[in-house]
Amino acid sequence: MWRALRHRNYRLFFAGQSISLIGTWLTRVATGWLVFRLTSDPFLLGLAGFAGQIPTFLLAPIAGVLIDRWDRHRVLVVCQVLAMLQSVGLAYFALDGSITVAHVLVLNVIQGLINAFDTPARQTFVVEMIEDKGDLSNAIALNSSMVNFARLAGPAIAGVLIAAVGEGWCFAIDAFSYAAVIVSLVEMRVVRRARRPSRAIGAELRDGFWYVARSPAIRAVLALLATTSLMGLPYTVLMPMMSADVFGGGSATNGFLMSASGVGALAGAIFLARRASTRGLGAIIPRAAIGFGASLLVFAVTPTVWLAAPILVLSGFGMIVQMASSNTVIQTIVDEDMRGRVMAFYTMAFFGTTPFGSLIAGALADQIGAPATIAAGGGVCILGGLLFLRVRASVAAALAEAEARPRG
Repeated sequence: MWRALRHRNYRLFFAGQSISLIGTWLTRVATGWLVFRLTSDPFLLGLAGFAGQIPTFLLAPIAGVLIDRWDRHRVLVVCQVLAMLQSVGLAYFALDGSITVAHVLVLNVIQGLINAFDTPARQTFVVEMIEDKGDLSNAIALNSSMVNFARLAGPAIAGVLIAAVGEGWCFAIDAFSYAAVIVSLVEMRVVRRARRPSRAIGAELRDGFWYVARSPAIRAVLALLATTSLMGLPYTVLMPMMSADVFGGGSATNGFLMSASGVGALAGAIFLARRASTRGLGAIIPRAAIGFGASLLVFAVTPTVWLAAPILVLSGFGMIVQMASSNTVIQTIVDEDMRGRVMAFYTMAFFGTTPFGSLIAGALADQIGAPATIAAGGGVCILGGLLFLRVRASVAAALAEAEARPRG
């Protein structure tokens, strides 16, 4: 299960990210609760999510072209430093007592600009940290384990901190946590890639688009991922509303429910990390999407917190299994010279569609309520998974071809 940790650079990355991502979840939960506390407006909850993620959707394709040209290690160092400064800004205004929704929206946009470059750079740099490509799928699964341990611990800690000392300290701890990942990146021994000949950004962007369009497997995986991200993942944006208005709780309830989802996501990541190969992922992806959608449908009609928590465990499991399996499939079959651009499209599908989903979810919840909005999203996820079943053979064939290639 831990075989990717035999690679020194990946061990450093894993250690630094494990600390930093807990801080990231502190900020994510604290931001949602802060906006809800200030406004009690579900539309503004959705707008805050939209502001933080729309730059990723708009800039990720161009970022992918540049990441195929630039040194990915240096891009990550710069992005982490900038993200630290963004968290410092949130902490300053929150601890000063002057923070407004406008501050949150502007700083979320800044974080979204950073993430547009950080996310595809992080995804593609995993390949450079793993000398034996046979360990790549394990590294991606361990990444998911790390993210979802943070997803488990972060919201629980945030719920306690918000209730005790307020949102500002969540932002401050997040700012300090970036030091861990910056140190880990600086300590790496990185072999610098030779600069490849480059063409105009527009031409290379078109090359990446047509590469994806001509690959039935990549196209299908990205389409399903975009569907579940657009319609399913925004349930997290509405969690403060569910916690307060449906379950009658506060920030601790919100943190508890988010952590329940994190338990399932961590279990899903461990499930994938224990797999020895990519065989069968083409069938796992649609099943996970259908399970994710079904759990959202049930969660939407659940009357109590104690029944909702185990359902969210199942939701987290399905969500992370689909996401990490999709990542593994794409990273396995993509050609190296297209990796940055294709992972930028992955970033658009997974993170870039979420802002539109957040906006849609906020607007719908304002009209029909959070439970009905979450149920509608779950139904769309089920439909997407069923449609994917028709093309899973092309994914299996692409994986078989990639597995037959010599490993570096």
